[in-house]
Amino acid sequence: MASRRNIDYSRLADDEDDSYDGSGKRQKDPRFDYTPKSYDKIPWKSIILALFLLFLGCLLLFFSFCIFTGHMGGDHSQAYGLLGLGILTFLPGFYETRIAYYSWRGAQGYRFASIPDY
Repeated sequence: MASRRNIDYSRLADDEDDSYDGSGKRQKDPRFDYTPKSYDKIPWKSIILALFLLFLGCLLLFFSFCIFTGHMGGDHSQAYGLLGLGILTFLPGFYETRIAYYSWRGAQGYRFASIPDY
């Protein structure tokens, strides 16, 4: 473990003029404004992308199932490829769609702000 160094700390001065304009009044800092409507903005592009990935993944998984069972022509290597692509598209689509659905229903801990906006 590293040893602590002997450093003397001092308090910061209370009369800093960084956040004051000429009139002696503090400038408004927009970083600390709380606007609840900014959290309720619905990322429609992300939701549409999630639904597209979900349905594309379901379609690819269905095609791979049909090839595996012999209802559709094709080699088993094609079915494995469709299975891999189906899983890779279904999982993120399902995850983001689930977050959007729970946000829409108002479940605790889910907000539209947790969906990345593209």
